[in-house]
Amino acid sequence: MEHQKDFNKENQQKEYVEKLVKLNRTAKVVKGGRRFSFSALTVVGDQKGRVGYGFGKANDVSEAIRKSIEKAKRNMVYVPLKNGTLPHEIQADYKSSSVLLKPACSGTGLIAGGPVRAVLEAAGATDVLSKSLGSSSSINVVRATFEAVKQLMDGKTVAKNRGKTLKDLWG
Repeated sequence: MEHQKDFNKENQQKEYVEKLVKLNRTAKVVKGGRRFSFSALTVVGDQKGRVGYGFGKANDVSEAIRKSIEKAKRNMVYVPLKNGTLPHEIQADYKSSSVLLKPACSGTGLIAGGPVRAVLEAAGATDVLSKSLGSSSSINVVRATFEAVKQLMDGKTVAKNRGKTLKDLWG
């Protein structure tokens, strides 16, 4: 039975796509010299609409990455995707970073830079146009992208709010 649990855990680990967005080294000057520590920003997703981000700090790289991946798996959100793109255009800010996400027609590809691309790829989006405005700080751009994703409405919600069926809305 114990072996079965380990096997299930391995399968669960494999179903997520893990992307390292930024790895940062900081130095603290102490009496004996410099003491280095690392911070890692990762994005984790199942490429079926669920995505999360995590930020971990530690004295060695692998530990920082492990911590950030654990945190990312804990705060997953759902991205409503329709045919590999977003349901509507959205712009969101986090501090001075701003992200604009636009749906695109099939075949356009994922046109996004760095942190935004990592989030959308992990979520499973294939056709999206995006523009990162304001501050280019990786952590703030990722947080702005998550703000945008949280504000997205799926078709069922919009139809329910308008008092129509999904078929009336999309035809």
